[in-house]
Amino acid sequence: MTADDKNEKKILVIDDDMDFIEVNKAILEEGGYSVSYALNGEDGLTKALNERPNLIVLDVMMSTIDEGFDIARRLRKNPDTRSIPLIMLTAINQKAGFPWKYDKDETWLPVDIFLEKPLKSNELLENIQRLL
Repeated sequence: MTADDKNEKKILVIDDDMDFIEVNKAILEEGGYSVSYALNGEDGLTKALNERPNLIVLDVMMSTIDEGFDIARRLRKNPDTRSIPLIMLTAINQKAGFPWKYDKDETWLPVDIFLEKPLKSNELLENIQRLL
């Protein structure tokens, strides 16, 4: 992928942590991507429909502890957003204090990549590059 190809790629970050958004927005823009964000799932759904991003990064715990799961399922059920690659992030193990394992499936967890917060520097960028 050339730098010109990446400039055309739009990433939507749906996360309620503005610090996380700002840090990763800077990394992604440095990588040549256009980045928009939403601070909750409902706003994220609206932006996904209006902006048609090339990829969505979605947090799990926002307005509710499992909001991201619901948003992922709604994105996959909508024909306009169904095929957008989806990276899901969570700090549930860190917050809840127990190891949580996931199994991707089309019903409960329809995502392409599942990552644990905190992320290592450039981990998000590397995974986005892999999907796009």
